[in-house]
Amino acid sequence: MNIVLWILQVLLGLLFIFAGVTKFVMSVEEMTKQMPVALPGLLLHFIGVCEILGGLALILPGIFRVKPGLTPLAAAGLVIIMIGAVVIGLMGGAIGPALFPLVVGLLLAFVAFARWRSAPLGGK
Repeated sequence: MNIVLWILQVLLGLLFIFAGVTKFVMSVEEMTKQMPVALPGLLLHFIGVCEILGGLALILPGIFRVKPGLTPLAAAGLVIIMIGAVVIGLMGGAIGPALFPLVVGLLLAFVAFARWRSAPLGGK
């Protein structure tokens, strides 16, 4: 179980770090033309910061054994971001754009639950 959780944490962490960095590399106009609802640039940058920090918090506490309780909290926080992504995806009128954030959100919920109850990380 621990190995499966680590694989999920690293993959999800890298996914969110990449997604957060792209929110700073791409222009706001370029990002909003892909969305069914145009979001303000400051909100997109705030979400990008949350994704980067959340992605790091999925990986680093377990590696360094410092504050391991941050991992399930980060996963839960990223679930909230994924709920927003599902809602925005559904606002476009199709289910397809909402499926990927839904699956990612379910995987994050699994990591949050498992690290909180089933296989918590040891540490200080």
